[in-house]
Amino acid sequence: MTALVRTVRSAVLATLGALALVCSTTTGASAAPPRVDYDALGDSYASGYGVPPYGECGRSRSAYAVQLDGRHRLRLDDFVACAGATTATLVSGGQLAALDADTDVVTLTVGGNDIGWSTAVTACLGGTDAQCEAALGVVRGRIASQLPPLLDAVYAQVAAAAPHARVVVTGYPRLLSPEHGAYLGASPAEQRGLNAAADALDEVIAAASARAGFTFVDVRARFVGHGANAPKPWILGATDLGAFHPNAAGYRAYTAAVTAALHPHHHPHPHPPCGGHHHH
Repeated sequence: MTALVRTVRSAVLATLGALALVCSTTTGASAAPPRVDYDALGDSYASGYGVPPYGECGRSRSAYAVQLDGRHRLRLDDFVACAGATTATLVSGGQLAALDADTDVVTLTVGGNDIGWSTAVTACLGGTDAQCEAALGVVRGRIASQLPPLLDAVYAQVAAAAPHARVVVTGYPRLLSPEHGAYLGASPAEQRGLNAAADALDEVIAAASARAGFTFVDVRARFVGHGANAPKPWILGATDLGAFHPNAAGYRAYTAAVTAALHPHHHPHPHPPCGGHHHH
């Protein structure tokens, strides 16, 4: 055996010995992994509105926050999302009080109520093409000019109130599936206009999330083909009391999207035992 091989072999053995020492000391000491302290903020999409029965603020057991509780060690500490919340009333209504230095994960859905979204939906479903286009113009203007600074402000307050937390911001789905034809007074073209406004809303929220260093969860792809007028809708239709909010299947889609964002590489044994090897 050459001197070089002996040197390399002894170095490898020394390294393995050191690793074994590290393993034996850490694995013996680690008990059950700590719980992840989770707080859920936002508007009706975060409160689970659309699937009764409701608690205070339109909170439902179908909300994605409630479904996430207990998964991947998440412990839902404060569920303060409130139907109707805007970026301003989220703060004035006291939702930030749920957050502190111990908060590990925050989910947040907000912004849709700031832009008068429902007025555009109403105009496109019940009004003329001109009324629909005018309402969409107003909404698109608010999304582009008014919403970014509002999001920046509320995101900064969330970050300050939960300085150690990972913040996950969810977007909104497109509400309609124009491929299935007219819905009430909304032609496929009007539906595409509404969906384009939803896209603009999501793009502004995604950009603000990136500026804040938050994780943005885009739910649009999961809802494709499941609009309010689709054969298997995940969005409640115009005649439902919770119109244009997710149904139970829609909130399951939200839960899956947030789970995937929190655990992008989750599989049953993410860490091999000591001496084990990752196989790539």
